[in-house]
Amino acid sequence: MQENAALLAEIDALRSKIVELEQLADTDTLTPLANRRAFLRALERAIRLVGRHEMQCALVYMDLDGLKRINDDYGHLAGDAALLHVSNRLVGAFRSTDLAARVAGDEFALILDQASQDDARQRVEALVARLSDDVVNLGSARVKLKLSWGLTMIRADDTVDSAIGRADAAMYMAKADQRSER
Repeated sequence: MQENAALLAEIDALRSKIVELEQLADTDTLTPLANRRAFLRALERAIRLVGRHEMQCALVYMDLDGLKRINDDYGHLAGDAALLHVSNRLVGAFRSTDLAARVAGDEFALILDQASQDDARQRVEALVARLSDDVVNLGSARVKLKLSWGLTMIRADDTVDSAIGRADAAMYMAKADQRSER
């Protein structure tokens, strides 16, 4: 009896460890956001859901403008602080059914579940406006952060690459438009 209880306790401990390791494998190493691995899996799932249930999902790609300048001027710890600030804003800005991920150095992605294009645009614009009001302490400097972003609706015939390609292209178009406004 005691052997069975000990084995069951050991099995429970191993199951807990597996859950912990899976969570670590899907979380960005710097931020509290999902990593690229978890994002790609979630995007595949969203494409399947859009195809199967004809629901609307939006994909947003975001870029923290000027991260290289922050790193060069104030150091990489300041750059990390800027990334963490954006990440913390993302965590609090969306629903639990949405996914926010850091997919590359200064790039973030959002999958907005059951969101129309107008709803997604409004939610992202509100986030970007709140972020642009923030003044972030980066050690010896106080800076304002800016995000460029692009939005696309996930389609039933999408592949992961086609959806990312459209969102990424929309983000770079927005960056180009911002440069031409200066």
